Amino acid sequence: MSTYLWVNLGAIAIPLAFSFHRRLRFDRTWFALWPALLGTAAVFIAWDVLYTHWGVWGFNPLHLTGHEWLGLPVEEWLFFICIPYACLFTYHWLGYAIERDWLGGAVGTISRGLSLALLALAAIFFDRIYTSVTCAGTAVLLLAHLHWIRSLYLGRFFLAYIVILLPFLLVNGILTGSWIEEEVVWYDDGENLNLRVMTIPVEDFIYAMLLLLVNVTLFEALKSRRRKGADVAGD
Repeated sequence: MSTYLWVNLGAIAIPLAFSFHRRLRFDRTWFALWPALLGTAAVFIAWDVLYTHWGVWGFNPLHLTGHEWLGLPVEEWLFFICIPYACLFTYHWLGYAIERDWLGGAVGTISRGLSLALLALAAIFFDRIYTSVTCAGTAVLLLAHLHWIRSLYLGRFFLAYIVILLPFLLVNGILTGSWIEEEVVWYDDGENLNLRVMTIPVEDFIYAMLLLLVNVTLFEALKSRRRKGADVAGD
């Protein structure tokens, strides 16, 4: 079995096992979870196909099963299911474990500060496609949440992102070559800042935020629609 496949399965194993816990009952959110995962995956896989074709990043056959579709290894397709599932489970669990929205009052400051910094990076490094697109996309989505979507869960999202950083370092560390012989995923450093935390490109931290926020946005929107439908039916 490939290294990449083991990473995917390891990431989803515990969240999937605890999805049916009698207090958490994460499985009762699956009506929103699976459309959110698949909708987000469709966008990010299209992005992935293009970047792989352009050589922005690629995959080491040493750590793969060898099966591909649309130029992507099957493990990469699974990545956009297994990793977001684990992240959304963590987000859901934190909603039960921590009643207070500790970062809710700082959402405006955090979002504006991050957006300003990311837009500046996107402009300065416009010629580096991974840096510019990832930073600009994340900044735009954060500003959309702040000024258009006006979501009430952004503080909880930021908390979940902070908590997820530890397993992120483990998973992405392995994928980018920490603790193993040769990396699973390689990058053209001409398309990024060529700055790394361990072996992880700093852009991956922003990419992870964008991936999680898109998933959470769709997840919360679908849950909200179900609640509104139930309220209307109740009337």
